[in-house]
Amino acid sequence: MQEKRSFSIKAQQDIEIVHRALDGEEKAFGELLDRYQDSIFFMLLKKVGNENDAEDLTMETFAKAFNNLHQYTPAYTFSTWLFRIAINNCIDFIRKKKVRPQINNSGIDFNDPESGEFSFSGVTPEDLLIKEQKAEEIKKIIKTLKPRYTRLIEMRYYQEMSYEEIAAALNLPIGTVKAQLFRAKELLAALIQNKSDKI
Repeated sequence: MQEKRSFSIKAQQDIEIVHRALDGEEKAFGELLDRYQDSIFFMLLKKVGNENDAEDLTMETFAKAFNNLHQYTPAYTFSTWLFRIAINNCIDFIRKKKVRPQINNSGIDFNDPESGEFSFSGVTPEDLLIKEQKAEEIKKIIKTLKPRYTRLIEMRYYQEMSYEEIAAALNLPIGTVKAQLFRAKELLAALIQNKSDKI
């Protein structure tokens, strides 16, 4: 196992921050996010060529890293471990995109002049009702999260507040807001999966 003392100062600082995160310190997750979010994002942007996809992949990378932080060992630098997660995530994304069926043949219009977004030409009233029921069920599940996570999700996705607006409203660093949102989304995804028979 590689000695921590052979690492750069930044790499050694990363290890200390990881230990704090594993001890449950919320601020530590935000610090890791602040240190690597931009570099991960721009690396992924070069790979996928789309800002929205790169942002989604960046969020997934940190979510996976934070959920599996206990598996990290200082045999490698934290940045090496994190970038490996990002690259593997990106490879999976590109592979799935290549084998994805042509959506145009499924009744989706990519050139909807009204919204500039996808439009579904074959949607029935029953489809809309099912969608509304799913949305209501998800809202109920969100309410079962810890209050701070519920509030963050509601502010971000229902009130459509920016990270900066949420940080200002809660008097928190932006990195902490993003880190807690990642964790909230992961917890929510697990709850939804457990109740998939209702969703």
